[in-house]
Amino acid sequence: MSESDGGFTGSRSTKHNPRLDEELEHEVQGMMKAERATRSEEWREVEPVGEDQPDIDADPAGTLVGGVPQGMDANAVVARAELARWLDRADFPSTGPELVEAARDHRAPDVVAEELSRLPEGQVFERIGDVVRALGYPTET
Repeated sequence: MSESDGGFTGSRSTKHNPRLDEELEHEVQGMMKAERATRSEEWREVEPVGEDQPDIDADPAGTLVGGVPQGMDANAVVARAELARWLDRADFPSTGPELVEAARDHRAPDVVAEELSRLPEGQVFERIGDVVRALGYPTET
């Protein structure tokens, strides 16, 4: 099939020639294999924040955008967000040890895996809210 009859021509781009496609693929190959920036080419790095701009942070100066849900405190919101960051919907339903393993598979920091290891044994968790409640964090009312 070709681009003109609505199909795909394969994994190659139809905007470039094969030689240019290979060059572009080679440029990003290190980042794709390492799953992080390789820092070998400075022009690919994210530019730092300007002097007159605020720092980018998940929780800048302790103020959460949109506020804190009723019944929760800021620390609980940040903890829930951090746990949810490392667990996918596909990881549920699961037991505590399965969630620890899933977090490690997603390359979560040791702190997250240690927090998940506190989950009670023998209990199946359906969603992140169940996990947060089992860890003793307050949830929205």
